Amino acid sequence: MSTATLPGDPPGGRRAIAVWGIGVAVYFVAVIFRTSLGVAGLDAADRFHVNASALSTFSILQLLVYAGMQIPVGLLVDRLGTKKVLTIGVLLFTAGQLGFAFSPSYGTALASRALLGCGDAMTFISVLRLGTRWFPARRGPLVAQLAGLVGMAGNLVSTLVIARLLHGVGWTAAFAGSALAGVVVLVLLLLFLKDHPEGHDPEPFPHRGAAYVRRQIAASWREPGTRLGMWVHFTTQFPAMVFLLLWGLPFLVEAQGLSRATAGELLTLVVLSNMMVGLVYGQIVARHHSARLPLALGTVAATAVVWAGTLAYPGDRAPMWVLIVLCTVLGACGPASMIGFDFARPANPPERQGTASGITNMGGFVASMTTLLAIGVLLDATGDNYRVAFAAVFVLQAVGLSQIFRLRGRVARRERERLVASRVETVHVPA
Repeated sequence: MSTATLPGDPPGGRRAIAVWGIGVAVYFVAVIFRTSLGVAGLDAADRFHVNASALSTFSILQLLVYAGMQIPVGLLVDRLGTKKVLTIGVLLFTAGQLGFAFSPSYGTALASRALLGCGDAMTFISVLRLGTRWFPARRGPLVAQLAGLVGMAGNLVSTLVIARLLHGVGWTAAFAGSALAGVVVLVLLLLFLKDHPEGHDPEPFPHRGAAYVRRQIAASWREPGTRLGMWVHFTTQFPAMVFLLLWGLPFLVEAQGLSRATAGELLTLVVLSNMMVGLVYGQIVARHHSARLPLALGTVAATAVVWAGTLAYPGDRAPMWVLIVLCTVLGACGPASMIGFDFARPANPPERQGTASGITNMGGFVASMTTLLAIGVLLDATGDNYRVAFAAVFVLQAVGLSQIFRLRGRVARRERERLVASRVETVHVPA
């Protein structure tokens, strides 16, 4: 696929980087808040006196709200623009983090995580839209991977900073103090962010009520590229998300007998691996569009093999080198999930990009939510047998792979048809 600049493409440049950077900073803070429970899972179980199933409900509810909001948020971004949606998102996730800090009971803590999930849901799709409005189309894969990379840096803050604050200043001070980051990005957003460069105003959005919304969703879903993108996201993202969001620390401490400090270092390794692999995947996909599916399938296969080796390792505990390999490979899951957007983006016109991105982004979070619940239930049912509980990963991977193989041929044909059509149009455009 050609990487030439298309007519009407945004210019990019320093101004684009600065504006896009503000949006990415909002996403960075949202990821810090989203993943802060991952380093506080055992503390939350003690604070609210809950078992594994109830503990997993925190993350499940947060992801349920997040996943359920993806299509509405995509429509809102298409309708209202990036700045308004991001502003609403920052207000919600900051209020959720602050509420979580002061929650006196399990019920109020659940409500706070739901509020946080609602605000978090508004960030990533908005940042993707910001990238398409400010950078040339050929930069799309790399810009999306860089956004994901910065998000993972937010996860790094959770594992390195919030974990230490939690055990240094306590629950309330740690979570309330981190909420101040939401105030900072809100000020930057209101003062400096713009939806698009001057001279690149989008087409007016024709508001036609519920019927138009249904048509937007239906048109996006009819595109095989949107559905393939969703299933790629579904199959690749959740193993690392589940590990980082909640169950990684208990698995490493309770099942593998590591100290919290060592477990935290391994969680950090997942994040660092994610950031390095993201840079590599972004460059590869930007230069070689045909590499998208091999990279995604290779990541799924490597994840399955390493998880199987870890869970089936003889003896009660896997050696450190196995856990290091596991965490390194899990780091590729996030960058692989970003490839899903590289199937959905070219399949949809600009006026449907938010909706298509919402459908795609829903995939991985539905898989994560399902796996979080399955692991919690299986842990309670088996007396904390992590080998049985984490076998749920393979079931979700099998479901996702079956859909990827079903759709890949259709997507390849549609992309060839669009490429031929674009060449014909180029030939017939008068000089």
